[in-house]
Amino acid sequence: MISLEKVSFAYEHGPYLLQDVTMTVQDGDYISVVGENGSGKSTLIKLILGLLSPSRGTISNTFRRCAYVPQRFETLNSQFPITVYEVLNCQRRILGYKDKDIIRRSLEQMNVYELKDQLIGNLSGGQCQKVLIARALMGEPDLLIFDEPSTGIDVKSQMELYPFIRHLNQDRGVTVLTVEHNLKFAAKNSTKMFHVVNGGGHFCSPEDYIREYVSDNMGRDGNV
Repeated sequence: MISLEKVSFAYEHGPYLLQDVTMTVQDGDYISVVGENGSGKSTLIKLILGLLSPSRGTISNTFRRCAYVPQRFETLNSQFPITVYEVLNCQRRILGYKDKDIIRRSLEQMNVYELKDQLIGNLSGGQCQKVLIARALMGEPDLLIFDEPSTGIDVKSQMELYPFIRHLNQDRGVTVLTVEHNLKFAAKNSTKMFHVVNGGGHFCSPEDYIREYVSDNMGRDGNV
């Protein structure tokens, strides 16, 4: 479980971006964090990951193993000369695994083993996201956190990606917490949504969020 109690955050000398946010993530949840650009969604995730410290309030986390899948384009580019195999091998060494075959098994479960010798910066958005998920799953996490998993990914790849995330949640018991702008897939797959707005946040069902906040503004692709 993750528990945030009256968490507030402000960057140095700046106004509060988040104020008195209270939030609980239970084992087995699939929660999509939604809200307008600049509302504080990614900051909230960084606080949960421990990359930022709250200005006020407390955060507790009882999950044993957490893995983070960042946005592809904030992490990698075509000038970064490292292969898919090398990316996962670095993660294997960090995790302390001696069995190198874990790299093959992780890539195969995402159906991207044939990409092992390619430079990761040269992959398509969908291919790269699958590799990053394979890397995250090497540690057998019970909590998986995504930052906008559909960024830079075509619709076909999205239709492959989200059912797999839902499979991890429903069939393998992995708790999922994801920052989302793709409301069509978020509404279809989430058990709950956490709406970040006006510095605060609250839970709502996917149906209520779509009906109350975005039904009049949703584009054909499901994004606002």
